[in-house]
Amino acid sequence: MENVILFDDDLIRENLLPFTYTRAVADIRVGITTIKEKWELYASNVYIQTQPYLQSKYGRIPDLNQVLYINGALIPTEVVLDQIKALQENQSLVYQNTILAYKGDKSMLTSLQTHSEVILLQHKWDIFKLNEQILTLDFNNITAGRVSQKLSETNTLIGDSRKLFIEEGAIVEASILNTNTGVIYIGKEAEVMEGSVIRGPLAMCEHAATKLATKIYGATTLGPHVKVGGEVNNSVIFGYSNKGHDGFLGNSVLGEWCNLGADTNNSNLKNNYSDIKVWNYATDKEENSGLQFCGLMMGDHSKSGINTMFNTGTVVGVCANVFGADFPKKHIASFTWGGASSMEEFQLDKAFEVAEKMMERRKIPFTEIEKDILKHIFTQTKKYRK
Repeated sequence: MENVILFDDDLIRENLLPFTYTRAVADIRVGITTIKEKWELYASNVYIQTQPYLQSKYGRIPDLNQVLYINGALIPTEVVLDQIKALQENQSLVYQNTILAYKGDKSMLTSLQTHSEVILLQHKWDIFKLNEQILTLDFNNITAGRVSQKLSETNTLIGDSRKLFIEEGAIVEASILNTNTGVIYIGKEAEVMEGSVIRGPLAMCEHAATKLATKIYGATTLGPHVKVGGEVNNSVIFGYSNKGHDGFLGNSVLGEWCNLGADTNNSNLKNNYSDIKVWNYATDKEENSGLQFCGLMMGDHSKSGINTMFNTGTVVGVCANVFGADFPKKHIASFTWGGASSMEEFQLDKAFEVAEKMMERRKIPFTEIEKDILKHIFTQTKKYRK
């Protein structure tokens, strides 16, 4: 494939909020890489077509000939790749009423239904639910034909060494790694500190770190520059976020630039073992996830204070700051400040100040583009702060 444009499916994008407030669907990290990075293995040029207020983050799409439009929530597999490549002009590939890909004029499409297995993010909890399957695919693609760095003798490896891959510059010392439960990928310059216990599948991206004596159950992804401590189970953290201390994070998704204070814990199982309901921005109400295990969904730039408790299926928007005793409500609006007793509006200039300081620590500028995006979200989400 030469030219691919990854587009936002409107319904899927709304189902994936709050993560898609600040990014295109194809910019979501699941497995090891983002969805866009997965498609870059198969196409010469990959572009993102997203919401107007986000498009400046990804640049202008040039005038192109012979373009394949692909749903930004679709994960590439051999089967679906073959079907997409076989599309003729003005044909679309459809899965359960969702367009996966099309070629030509969208108003003149003839639909081809696929009955093959498809990996498609359709709900925010799919990010952790499908993470094992996607992480394993990524591992096989990234490590094929390559040789891992040698594991230090200070460690204990349980399982097949072929399911462990350590990139150049990574440090792993005095830890226990178990690949019987899944693959383990340690990215460039990442560090597994002493006493950590890891059961795969696990992906640690570049410069990620586990603090001393961290316990991780798969399938878990730690994005670039993520730091975690305590106990983590089946969670995805996009990048530049911290859970640096003791506390439990399970069946959860954290965006970028989040920070969980010491002893922050989330519940991922109800006491009556019933299905967990999760806030849906598309309908402005809770929906049944169909899952018995579902934890915390936290948008970009949000934070929690020490000893914060989150209930099962809690959704936190963008630029929220949560603290105090007792469980806060299960939907915490973007740009709010407070806890269980009350929430107040978090002023935009204060949110900018926090974001700039946190990003500066990583030597990443807080650009006018980022400010404009947050300004748009501030206005867009005002109804939830009433």
